[in-house]
Amino acid sequence: MDVSMQKRLAADILKVGISRVRIKPEELERVADAITRDDVRILIDEGAIYAVKKKGISKRERRKRKGPGSRKGKKGARAGKKELWVKKVRKLRWVLKVMKDRGEIDTKTYRKLRLWIKGGQIRSVRHMKEVLRKMEVVE
Repeated sequence: MDVSMQKRLAADILKVGISRVRIKPEELERVADAITRDDVRILIDEGAIYAVKKKGISKRERRKRKGPGSRKGKKGARAGKKELWVKKVRKLRWVLKVMKDRGEIDTKTYRKLRLWIKGGQIRSVRHMKEVLRKMEVVE
């Protein structure tokens, strides 16, 4: 029994690939008789035709595939320089704001450090805290 047309219609209705569409073996006759989209839709509602869940990739597998051997392209190709810059600067500014709100630093120091972040003089949160320690603002 050829049900390829019904499978294609079901895939379109379910918004999945044809390979994910399954038909219950006992309902094969009824499915073969279905010729319109409405017929297929009714069979889907009844459960004679269904879509198999998409198989994901585990965190373990993802971690395996991130190693240096599977990386293609330079560091700048995998994540753009500007993207990395924006991410870093936003994090630094956020940490700085939190420190100011907690009262760990005063407004003058906040302004100074904010300009340093903008100028690229602060490399990371750890570096910023080290700079603050040297300025004797934070313990």
